[in-house]
Amino acid sequence: MKKILFIACIVLYGCAETPKQEPKPEPTFGIVIHGGAGTILRKNMTPEKEQEYRAVLAEAIQVGHRILKAGGSSQEAVEKTIHVMEESPLFNAGKGAVLNAEGSIELDASFMRGDNLDAGAISGVKTIKHPISAAIQVMEASPHVMLSGAGADTFAAEQGLEIVAPEYFFTERRINALKRVQEAAAAKKTSWTPEERNFLEHQRYGTVGCVALDLSGNLAAGTSTGGMTNKNWNRIGDAPIIGAGTYANNATCAISATGWGEFFIRSVVAHDISALMEYKGLTIQEAAYEVIHNKVAKLGGDGGVVGIDRNGNPMMEMNTPGMYRAHMDAAGNLEVKIYQDE
Repeated sequence: MKKILFIACIVLYGCAETPKQEPKPEPTFGIVIHGGAGTILRKNMTPEKEQEYRAVLAEAIQVGHRILKAGGSSQEAVEKTIHVMEESPLFNAGKGAVLNAEGSIELDASFMRGDNLDAGAISGVKTIKHPISAAIQVMEASPHVMLSGAGADTFAAEQGLEIVAPEYFFTERRINALKRVQEAAAAKKTSWTPEERNFLEHQRYGTVGCVALDLSGNLAAGTSTGGMTNKNWNRIGDAPIIGAGTYANNATCAISATGWGEFFIRSVVAHDISALMEYKGLTIQEAAYEVIHNKVAKLGGDGGVVGIDRNGNPMMEMNTPGMYRAHMDAAGNLEVKIYQDE
């Protein structure tokens, strides 16, 4: 009898299905960028200017894509991509940065790695050609996360980063924008035309950012900005604040934000998207929608975010009429968009 039971057990065990193991996904990569969100309307954009924006966005993202395709790191891809936008006068970062109330430059930037959660940031600098590189250098060559003002400029110079005269950043467009904002403030008007209101509201925005996933599965995020036109008292927005304007975590995603910084700081936007993914299991798109539309908007803020998750899924979400943005996947498919309805 025991022998029969033993044989029966062997037969049953042999018939039992072996648990199937999920195949490991093939290594992939991707990159997403933004050049600022705000009241960006077709009626206010000439075909020539629109093409100019689309061309620089495409140029920038292709720089990072080539690095990733060749097996380079997400850190390098983010840095070199943002360099292109920092050197373009089209965007409120680096060369095209807005001016503060005193008519001078104050630049902010931050960077974060998703593998070890290392991060670096700088704020209020005036002579660093590529603020994103200074943020990375703070992460790699100092015991700190954030440096500001003259100390950050001195640190960058000591580290051998490219230093320029503050005048390098000045453009006629930003000089004229500051003049218009200050004249409007002095006039103390109680009502504005739609064109005037659109212009004044647009001066709150402007940032460039990049997020990337490399073939090693590492995420990275970076953000760079000139801040807000006519800002006073060394005002700092969300761009250099880890968790607000920038966040990366290999367990979830990489995020870069752009918009009305005061609301993005209060909402801890970038980290909140990651937290919703990690703790509630939301997709990157679901998490971004929840934060931008059901948190930031309800506080009265607006702007947008771009992101990429650990599987290479991209996200570009906003509650504004437009956001300069682009995405490239591992196959090289390129999307460049400006308006919300694209």
